[in-house]
Amino acid sequence: MLDLFKAIGLGLMLILPLANPLTTVALFLGLSGNMSPAERHRQAMMTSFYVFAIMLVTYYAGQLVMDTFGISIPGLRIAGGLIVAFIGFRMLFPLPKGMESSSIAEQESANNIAFVPLAMPSTAGPGTIAMIISSASTVKHGINFPDWVLWIAPPAIFIIIALILWGCLRSSGTIMRIVGTGGIEAISRLMGFLLVCMGVQFLINGILEIIVSRT
Repeated sequence: MLDLFKAIGLGLMLILPLANPLTTVALFLGLSGNMSPAERHRQAMMTSFYVFAIMLVTYYAGQLVMDTFGISIPGLRIAGGLIVAFIGFRMLFPLPKGMESSSIAEQESANNIAFVPLAMPSTAGPGTIAMIISSASTVKHGINFPDWVLWIAPPAIFIIIALILWGCLRSSGTIMRIVGTGGIEAISRLMGFLLVCMGVQFLINGILEIIVSRT
């Protein structure tokens, strides 16, 4: 059991700083200001489930999927950067009230923020995916843990991360009640600007990786 706890602790130390649930909470605050408490709770649950599923699939089949479709880590970073920057622009420059969609179906689609951008690329982003794929490759080439630990530890790590994220997102309701509508709008604009910066940085990192790999 000590080996299992060591493996889980090591995995959390590697992945949690990259997943950074606090950043996802700030983004969640900016995107869910108009949602009801029940809808925010549903989005928090769905986000946690998606993060767990993405990490689990990435660990066991991430490299295979990327090789099959010819996707590189720099390509993943650039695609993630474009998505993040697009969402950031929409938060920074929201549509005027008269231009917002009145369709129920379109409104539900707009409120569905669990997978994009909360789960991916905010939590399970390019850096997290790259770390998981690298860790899976290291495990396959041998590591000083029993086989049963290597079977149990990865799902346990991903479940713990998902639970931490869920707890952080659920606590965002308290923050919303404290800061009020004006505060949420200010947070939304600030997070929009930061997301644009993050998206541009993702693009720069991806392009630099391509240049370095070609030299």
